[in-house]
Amino acid sequence: MINLRYQAQLFCLAVSFFSRLPIPAATPYSDERMNRAGRYFALVGLLLGALCAFLYAWAAHWFPPQIAVFLMMVFSLLLTGAFHEDGLTDMADGIGGGMTTERRLAIMKDSRIGTYGAATLVMALLGKFIMLSYLATETGLVAALIVGYTLSRAVAATLIFDMHYVRESDTSKSKPIANAQTVPELLFLIATGVLVCLIFTPQLTLPLILGAVIFRMAFKFWLNARLGGFTGDCLGAAQQLMELLIYLIIIASVNPTGGMHG
Repeated sequence: MINLRYQAQLFCLAVSFFSRLPIPAATPYSDERMNRAGRYFALVGLLLGALCAFLYAWAAHWFPPQIAVFLMMVFSLLLTGAFHEDGLTDMADGIGGGMTTERRLAIMKDSRIGTYGAATLVMALLGKFIMLSYLATETGLVAALIVGYTLSRAVAATLIFDMHYVRESDTSKSKPIANAQTVPELLFLIATGVLVCLIFTPQLTLPLILGAVIFRMAFKFWLNARLGGFTGDCLGAAQQLMELLIYLIIIASVNPTGGMHG
C-alpha cells in the first residue's frame, strides 16, 4: 500500500532540492529520503514549467513576446537559483579545461567561472531566448515550456540509474541523490517524461522521445569517456542541453521549411 504522506514528503524534498520554493518546515530529511525523492525530479520539472508558463502568459498580456520571454527566463532563474545553469557552466569549464579526469573534477569544484564555462552559459541562455522567442510568435509557449522542463529533468535524472558517481566528497550537495536508483523509480521518471509529451501530436511526440533516447545514450557515452561517470554538475548540464534539444525538435516540427513539418 502506498504511503501518501511519505510520498508527499519525498516530493517536497525534491522541490526543495531543485528550486527555491518553500516547503513545510516539518518535512523530515535524511540522505535516504533525498535519494528516494529522485523519482519526483521530473514531476518537479512539470511544476516549474507550469509556473513559468503561467508567468509568460501573464507577461504576454502586457508586453511583446520577446519581453515576455525575457521576463519568464529571469523568473525561471530566480525560481531555481540558476541551479542547472551552474552545473552546465562547471562541467564546461572542467571538461574543456582539464587534460585528465582528476584535473577535470578539480576544475569543476572550483567556484570561479572560466572561459569555457562563460562561453557555454552565454550561448545556452542566448539560444534559449532565441528559440523560445521564435516559438512564442509561431505556436505559443505553454506546451513547449511544460514539456521542456519536464522531459529534460526526466532524462537527466535517469542517468543516476546506470552510471557511476565519481565524486567521493561527503560535502557534495548531489551525493545524497547519486546512490542506486531502483527500477520502479526509473520507470516512474520515464513515465512522467513520456506522458507529458502527449500534449503534442504523435508526429511530434515520437521525435521528442527518440531525441531524448539518443541524447541520453550519447551524453552517457561522452561522460564515461571524459570522467568515467557523472557528477551533480553533469546532471545539471544534461538538463540544460536536453531542454535546448527539445525546443529545437519542436521548432523543426513547426518550421515550414523543416523536414518534419506537415
